[in-house]
Amino acid sequence: MFLTGAILLAFVGWFLYERSRRRTYLVTPGRHEEIQLAHGQEWEIYQNQLSICSKKLRVCMAELELPHRSHHIELIETKFYENLSREFLKVNPGFTVPVLVHKGHPVYESHEQIVYAAKHAGERGAEMLGDTPERQAEVARWVDLGGLKGDPLRGGDERVGNSAPGLTIPIFVTMLQYIPWWRLGEGILFHGDRRRPLLFSIMKFRGLHRLPPPALAAIRRSRRDMGSHLDGLEESLSDGRTWLCGETFTLADVNWMAIFERLDEVDWTDLFFGEGKRPTVAGYWKRLKERPSYSVALGPRGDIHVRALEDLREAKRSSPELREKLELS
Repeated sequence: MFLTGAILLAFVGWFLYERSRRRTYLVTPGRHEEIQLAHGQEWEIYQNQLSICSKKLRVCMAELELPHRSHHIELIETKFYENLSREFLKVNPGFTVPVLVHKGHPVYESHEQIVYAAKHAGERGAEMLGDTPERQAEVARWVDLGGLKGDPLRGGDERVGNSAPGLTIPIFVTMLQYIPWWRLGEGILFHGDRRRPLLFSIMKFRGLHRLPPPALAAIRRSRRDMGSHLDGLEESLSDGRTWLCGETFTLADVNWMAIFERLDEVDWTDLFFGEGKRPTVAGYWKRLKERPSYSVALGPRGDIHVRALEDLREAKRSSPELREKLELS
């Protein structure tokens, strides 16, 4: 009894100590002049290989040719909750990636980050923002459309950025099978929104073949919304333009490169583009993949991701019922 009490007391003491040093709170988008971080270069980014918003920032930095230092931050689906570590919460108490750091000051939210970087990147940045007031307004509209704002599983009818997370659920659940349970426990203890690690635990327990009804509903909703956005993109590109806002690659195209890559890496490309569907958009995606920034910013996938993608594809091949749930129902 004494030993049990001592262990419990030690755990509570450890938890309170850690909790006091892992304070989380929402941060406002944009640059925070009042925060000064240690830095070794003018530009630094904190990002995750799988994160769609991180992809967007990496593509933007590559297109702008801004030299920078990159810090890879693990998320629970890629390995563990590094975004809840004491060190990272000093960078972003909002516990999200990516974070852009300029001269030691953090800039939060990817839709703000890519605009900020372009505004500080000279002539090339000006091109990517739009070379006329009309073009600038058009680019700004597409940047907003591609932003991920608020609840990541809601608002997909308004923003394509919000229609992507729901489509990630199947591979996310598959990736969780490679993550130890105790790693999820860290999220339950320290995550700023404990509903997320609790939901992740439920999905890990149930697995891909027994996704809870709310998850299936989110996938259906995201599939519908993404299809609508892609139809709108097909119409926008139907006049033969090379890039979304004309003949110059802009921040609008940065958004779509990241979104298309997400569709490809979570096995939705065939559903949206197979059998000749949306040929104009498919050609646009082909041009995006030919840009140097694609190979620079969206390079090799992580080991867990590669294994989970094959698991997902095999599960759908072997179970028509699962494929129907994910892609047709």
